[in-house]
Amino acid sequence: MTKSTLIKNATIVNENKTFKGDVLIENEIIKQISANIKTPENTEVINADGKYLIPGFIDDQVHFREPGLTHKANIATESKAAVAGGITTFIEMPNTVPQATTQKLLEDKFKIAAKNSYANYSFMFGGTNDNLDELLKTDPKKVAGIKLFLGSSTGNMLVDDETVLEKIFSSTKMIISVHCEDENTIRKNTAEFVEKYGENIPVKYHPIIRSEEACYLSSSKAIELAKKTGARLHVFHLSTEKETHLFRNDIPLEEKQITAEVCIHHLWFSDKDYDEKGTHIKWNPAVKTEKDRLGLWKALLDDRIDVLATDHAPHTLEEKSNTYLKAPSGGPLVQHAVIAILEKVKEGVISIEKAVEKMSHNPAKLFQIEKRGFIKEGYFADLVLIDANKPQTVAKDNILYKCGWSPFEGTTFSSTITHTFVNGNLVYNNGIFNDGIKGKRISFNR
Repeated sequence: MTKSTLIKNATIVNENKTFKGDVLIENEIIKQISANIKTPENTEVINADGKYLIPGFIDDQVHFREPGLTHKANIATESKAAVAGGITTFIEMPNTVPQATTQKLLEDKFKIAAKNSYANYSFMFGGTNDNLDELLKTDPKKVAGIKLFLGSSTGNMLVDDETVLEKIFSSTKMIISVHCEDENTIRKNTAEFVEKYGENIPVKYHPIIRSEEACYLSSSKAIELAKKTGARLHVFHLSTEKETHLFRNDIPLEEKQITAEVCIHHLWFSDKDYDEKGTHIKWNPAVKTEKDRLGLWKALLDDRIDVLATDHAPHTLEEKSNTYLKAPSGGPLVQHAVIAILEKVKEGVISIEKAVEKMSHNPAKLFQIEKRGFIKEGYFADLVLIDANKPQTVAKDNILYKCGWSPFEGTTFSSTITHTFVNGNLVYNNGIFNDGIKGKRISFNR
């Protein structure tokens, strides 16, 4: 039996246009988009007057901690928070326990998501110093890409053998996504601060330890290697203004061999916030200066940076309450990322059309995701309704993450996500979830 939903009178944001209209969903697919659609029989109608309708956010970098680290988070809890936050598709990272560094371990994660994920999903295969044979078995139509840590972070999957690195870059046509921080620079800086402060290094020195130099050295080296080998490189979570000059904006995204991502926290916070937020804003790479923050915005707006992501990486409050050296880096973001960017829309920093391009259209183009990321007839109905005039304050009692905290606690946002559709199913409706519906494994046009 056909299941149909008609979204009426929405302010639709899609492909650099904003217009008033209706969207008819049949089963999983967007059937029709028009100024005024007559309601078919047996169709549920949602009046979206005064609300934005956007394509769901495709988050190309999350850490949902399953398997092996499920005391912090799991695919069910974090994907639930994601759909409440307007994220309809996520790509998850390999640094779980065990790490997704064989095809079997990668498929195990897909199986968990098939049972438990509220959102659509894919996973990255993790490259190491010694798993090239396994890496080359990765199916480009079924897997988002390859992830390499060129600086150690949670789970320490550091690839530091230059010969191996060149071999990986030369051997695969898949997107290689990289975490870029120079290990030697970080070790040297850490040793200096340990000598001075012992265990009690103030967290405000995090961006000096994991410095601009550490980031730039590593990302410029990765880009040089990509140019030399012809690899398809995607540089994750830029954190410095200096790095933005390594990327170009004179050709369309589809023609770029080297692309870049920026995360919400590097656009929102600066080193001025460490005194108040402490380890709650300790990320790798570090949140840096106001100059860096503004430089990242500039590069996002002029298309040197292609996509926006969260790098959602929860840890328990207990873990985060440790001393600087022991407190892990990372924080939970999927529930509030879209409304945080909409706050910047309200402030006039970015247009809503540009925000949708960076959150939805560009990740779909960059990863060549099949039939997602746009409000188009024939595409999957991954859609989000937003009331831009319904403020909400982030507080312990409305946080959905398993870890139970947010770096945005106490922040009042102007907008609220009211409805999230995943594959045509209304999974989230004004605070109520449809727990019976699961997301799908996404596929790629490659």
